[in-house]
Amino acid sequence: MVERFEIGSEYSAARIINGGWQLSAGHRNETLDRKEVVAGLVRLVRSGLTTFDCADIYTGVEELFGELRVAWRAEGGSDSAIQVHTKFVPDRAALASIDRAYVTRIIDRSLRRLGVERLDLVQFHWWEYEVPGMVEVAGMLADLQAGGKIRSIGVTNFNAPELSKLFEAGIPLVSAQVQYSLLDRRPERALVELCQTHGTQLLCYGSLAGGFLTDRYLGKGDPDQAGNRSLTKYRLIVEEYGGWEAFQSLLERVRSIASDHGVSIANVAARYVLQKDQVGAVIIGARDDRHLADTLRTFTFSLSRDEMAQLEAGDGIRVAGDCFDLERVPDGPHLRIMKTNLNDE
Repeated sequence: MVERFEIGSEYSAARIINGGWQLSAGHRNETLDRKEVVAGLVRLVRSGLTTFDCADIYTGVEELFGELRVAWRAEGGSDSAIQVHTKFVPDRAALASIDRAYVTRIIDRSLRRLGVERLDLVQFHWWEYEVPGMVEVAGMLADLQAGGKIRSIGVTNFNAPELSKLFEAGIPLVSAQVQYSLLDRRPERALVELCQTHGTQLLCYGSLAGGFLTDRYLGKGDPDQAGNRSLTKYRLIVEEYGGWEAFQSLLERVRSIASDHGVSIANVAARYVLQKDQVGAVIIGARDDRHLADTLRTFTFSLSRDEMAQLEAGDGIRVAGDCFDLERVPDGPHLRIMKTNLNDE
């Protein structure tokens, strides 16, 4: 039932990837019951949602996915049944001084945390394009790949011009993780075409806008955003899209199409991105398996060309700039909510 796609030439992954950001200690306020969470993650694997996304800077999540592997083995499952994508996100304050020892230390730490000998996918980020060294550091990851510590390399939150520099340097990139949704279509400006040219697939987060693109917010007033970093982040995107009234109009269009298919707003929002050019998968936050049945309904239908057009409804690309422009504006609201120096904490 779960659609899959080939990533690079190495292995296949589920087209809905279980996102780990909501499991991070930096995202939530409450303490997790780790055994309960791992049990829920095992049930996701059993359902066919076998692919997980995390990062070196998601506090505690690589370790949690390492525990998932242990629990899966205890049930007789094989390591090859689970795919875990992590990231290499060097501290913003350390960019100018990164050397091969720094890169190796972070990658070796991810290997230990996840309990594996080779990382399935490492997604590279560089906070400040003005700071030299980006291409050289990506090359160090490629060297570790050649040495057997990394299966595949991708990027996360790159603008098209900078991604072009990595392609020109011959870095073997199989994926680009990017924010992409009905609200935020910035990848369509340049990144989609660039990735098509190089055979690089998009792994898309924010496709449900942290939960805003669900039935929960249809017909509701502007909510209190406190206490949840996802709501804060994506409420800013709602504002960039045109504000709460424009967002409600979008939800009404999505609800109409969802009703025709007998599915949820979340299903249509995810399906929309999955049917866009060059998209390999969407990443949906999964603290446990409570939304499993609804998530799987995403694979039970397709959107027609007319329905895709209705969802866009002449909106154009409302959010300004390249994929990661707003998030890089000094003292801007999108950058202020980010934590950019987490790797050595």
